[in-house]
Amino acid sequence: MGYTPQPDFWNLVAEISWSGGARALLRLCQEVERRVGRTRSFRNGPREIDVDILDLAGTVRTRPDPILPHPRLADRRFALAPLAEIAPRWRHPMTGLSARQLLRRLPAKPAARKLTVRLRADAATATVR
Repeated sequence: MGYTPQPDFWNLVAEISWSGGARALLRLCQEVERRVGRTRSFRNGPREIDVDILDLAGTVRTRPDPILPHPRLADRRFALAPLAEIAPRWRHPMTGLSARQLLRRLPAKPAARKLTVRLRADAATATVR
């Protein structure tokens, strides 16, 4: 997606509990990126980390920072596939379609490949298959 001459990247989707507003969550996401060492280069360029808010309890927000749901979510297999896995009942707040339904509308390429990660109980390392 976007700028393609870059290495493959890992992507994941996580569901969290949040009681604050959209802008506060965005600031927290940007702080996490900063602490990991993200450096801004150009739009869709390679980066160390990218934390996006895909949806916030069905909020529809057209003002920038953040726009909700994520404005390119319905076009991103790499976000929809894990979203469908962890939240099969989730529906896009604007279209009403599930993540699986949105996935079926996308072309096969660019593809997303599922990786299985096993965490060892005795260490903070992971094995990827």
